Amino acid sequence: MNGNSRSDIRAGIEVDIVLKQDQRTGKLTRGMVKDILTNSPSHPHGIKVRLENGQVGRVKHIIQK
Repeated sequence: MNGNSRSDIRAGIEVDIVLKQDQRTGKLTRGMVKDILTNSPSHPHGIKVRLENGQVGRVKHIIQK
C-alpha cells in the first residue's frame, strides 16, 4: 500500500519512507510512525511523517496497519 493518503497512516504503524537526502536515489528507510506532519488529506509524493527515531520523510509503503 502506498502512503499518499493521510487516512491510511497512524502513529505506531511500520512504514518505509524516503528521506530528503535520499530522494534522488530512492533509498528507503523503515521505521515506526511517531507523528504525521502533513495536514492535507493526501499528497502525491507521500504523507510526511516523523519516525520514532526522529527521522523525517515521505511515506512510500505501509508495511503493517
